[in-house]
Formats: sequence, C-alpha cells, structure tokens
Amino acid sequence: MLKQNLQLKLGQKLAPQQIQLMKLIQLHTLEFEEELERELEENPALERATEEKEDDYEEPASDFEDEGTENIDTDFNVEEYIFDDEPSYKTASNNYSADDEEFDNESLLTEGQSLYDYLLEQIRLINIEEGDQKIAEYLIGNLDTDGYLRRELKSIVDDLAFSVGLYTTTEKLEEILEYYIQKLDPPGVGARNLQECLLLQIEKKVSADKAVTLAAQILRNQFDALTNKHYNKIMQKYDVDEEDLKDALEEISKLSPRVGGNFDTQTITINQEIIPDFIIQVKEGKTGKPDVIPLLNSKNAPTLRVSDEYKEILTTYSHDKNSAEHKQAALFIKQKLDAAKWYIDAINQRQNTLLQTITAIVKLQKDYFITGDDKSLKPMILKDVADITGFDISTISRVVKSKYADTPNGIVYLKNLFSDSLTNDDGEEVSTKEIKMHLQEAIEKENKRKPYTDDALVGILKEKGYNIARRTIAKYREQLSIPVARLRKEL
Repeated sequence: MLKQNLQLKLGQKLAPQQIQLMKLIQLHTLEFEEELERELEENPALERATEEKEDDYEEPASDFEDEGTENIDTDFNVEEYIFDDEPSYKTASNNYSADDEEFDNESLLTEGQSLYDYLLEQIRLINIEEGDQKIAEYLIGNLDTDGYLRRELKSIVDDLAFSVGLYTTTEKLEEILEYYIQKLDPPGVGARNLQECLLLQIEKKVSADKAVTLAAQILRNQFDALTNKHYNKIMQKYDVDEEDLKDALEEISKLSPRVGGNFDTQTITINQEIIPDFIIQVKEGKTGKPDVIPLLNSKNAPTLRVSDEYKEILTTYSHDKNSAEHKQAALFIKQKLDAAKWYIDAINQRQNTLLQTITAIVKLQKDYFITGDDKSLKPMILKDVADITGFDISTISRVVKSKYADTPNGIVYLKNLFSDSLTNDDGEEVSTKEIKMHLQEAIEKENKRKPYTDDALVGILKEKGYNIARRTIAKYREQLSIPVARLRKEL
C-alpha cells in the first residue's frame, strides 16, 4: 500500500562559484598563475588591463558579492554592462604588491634518459639468443624506478606465458637475471633486495684492499648485524679492530641503495623553484621597535578587466531582439561577461582572504619573524587564526596549504608555523616545536658511542623544565625522523 508523507528538511549547498573560490584560495602562486592563464584562454570577455586602466584601480572590497548565481534570461537590461557608474574593483583587479622584489618563476624543461631505456640499449648490444633477449627485456620492464626487481619470478613466468606467449621456468629467469641483467650498468641493478644490491656493487670493485674485502664479507654474512649496528659482534666474528671496521663501513657508505635514482622516471621533467606566496618585511617602527609588515607576492599575476569590446558587442546585439541568431549571441556574451565579472571578484576576495590570514599569523608569531629563532614560535593552531580573521577553520587550512613566505630569515613553509602547546613547570604554555628543538639539540650533542635512550632524554628535558612522558619523547623523535638509540650508535 502506497503512502504519502510530507517532510521538511533543512540543507546547505555550496554554489559553484563558492566552490571555485575555495579552489582559488588553496592554489599557491605558480598554480594560481596557471589558472589565470587558463581562464584568460577560455573566457574572451576577460582580458589583461592596459597600463592606462590600472590608474583607476581601487582596493578590493572586503565583502564578496556573488553575482554569478542569478538565472540567465534572454531578455535582459544591457545597461548593467555599461560600467561607467560602477566601482572599478568590479571590472579590474590589480595583483601587484607594494614590494619591488622580482621572482623568476621560469620552468626549466630537461630531457633525460630513463633507466629502462638505458638498460635496453645495453642488453641489445649483448650477444644473446633471441628468446633469452625477449625474456631479458621483459625482466627489465619489471624493474622499479630504483632498479630493483621486487616481483616474484614465478609471477613473471606466468605473465610471460599468458601475455607474451613465452613459456619458460623460474630457473631460466634466475639465469638470465644473474648472467645478463645484473651485469649491466649501473652496478646493483636487478637486485631483489637491499643486501643483494649492495653486494653486486661491492663485488664489482676489483680490489685487494682489506677494507673492500671485509665490507663484502659483512654484507654477505653479517647483514643483519650491520643493520642493527651490532659492531662488537662483527669485530669478534672477523677478529678485526675498530679502525678496520671503520674502513669497511666507509666503503659500504659509498654504495648506493637506489641505483636507479639518478635516472629520470619520465622523459620530460619539470624543475620549479619555490615562489613565495607572501613577503614578510621587518622594518624599524616609529617607536624604535621593529614592525613586521605582511605583503602578498602577486607580481606575476596580470591585472584583469572585463573586455570593452565584448560590452560594445553586447550592446549592439541587444538592440535587435527579433533576430534569433543575435539573441543567442547576446546570451552567450552575457554569460561570458557574467563569468568575467565573477572571476575578478573572486580574485579580489582571494587576495583579501590571503592578506587577512597572513596578517593574523604575523600578529601571533611576531617574535619569530623578527628573530628567526624557532624557539620563538608560540603555540598556534588553525582555530587561533580563524578567531582573529573571522574565517572558517577550513578556509584557513586552504590558505596555508602549500604556501610559503619569504622572510628576512629565509623561505618559510606556513604549515611549519603551526604547533600544539604544552605547559612547562612554570605554568607557561610552550610550543611543541620548541620542545622538539631541545630534543634535537640533546641528541646532536650526545656521545654517539653511547646514545641517549628515550628514558635518558626524558630526564634531560625535565631538567629544562619540560615534564614529558617517554612515549611522547618517542613520538617526537619519530616525527623528527630520528632513530632509536641503538641505531644512532657510531664507532
């Protein structure tokens, strides 16, 4: 039996323009420039303003007007596109900051040879049977970018049978791998694990040197002891002193764990330097104390305006309402003009959002920008910046994502300025970054023969006024990519 019910639901949806604005906000400078170029190509009603037009520029309004959400009709008032009485921020956007420093963002295209192509060149110059060569080429195709063969030989045997029509055995693959591929350059290619990779390299060093011989023996027979830094066990095993072991370890340190790392994974790669999104200036204030001035780095973005030519065309077509073709053309032009006006408004709102966010960050981290000392960083989370700006936390997150600031002390990744807080013995809130700095300093100054354990590090930080549990020390150590005490041990 069918029943009819009446329900009332309250929902919230983002307009397409609002979604696009959020995307613009999270783009860093280089991506933003690419987005501008794309929009200029797609929308003929949007164009770069001439220098004469730039003189009429006014500061962007703080409130964003969403004009692109209204319905488009074929009957419209053309006068709304004659902008003589409208503020200039509706039709132009000046993206230049007050800073005079130029940033070169040219992308360098470099073409290089891949590891796959390099190995194929070599294998085709070897006197090898046709069937074996096809197998060798297939094995080369299964190597990863580091030069390792990480797949099981049995799986490759099945692939050769089903996809290529070559029937072989794992013993045959083992033979081709050992006698052909692992003999190719660079040394170590075709290895199935790190131990085999290092062994292939050390064995190609034709030398009667004692250190090389000992290094080969350690890699072949004492690899687990080496990785766990059980140096005393190794010295007892081979009856060598500490100096001999040091020489052998020096030879091992010269070997590469990623023999394919020097080759391009793609034919063309793009190398781009970091272009700061913000510029932080520190100048002496009127009171004698330094002032921190945040600026947007927007010099590479063009000044945009709505095309006068398209406005004139719209005016012309709108006079002829009897022609279906003219009416359709007028509708198309109106849509493009709407999109151009909205896009300029969105850029102005993006600038306003970015500037307010960096101003709030500078207010919270003023001491850090003046001194450049990481210990001057204060605890700061996204909510702190959101409370000052009035923006949502998600908006602040988008702003700081992939953004950098050029400060007097170097380029700073904005996300690195955020940290949680802990209370020290004096009852003061300190940044976890400050604690990590003290932890790193303690480990750097430790005796590498007897590195500090996590329990010892707890005591050291407690002496500095930070009462932290051992598990917290372990967590911070892992975040700093510092291994446990046993793996930090050196001779």
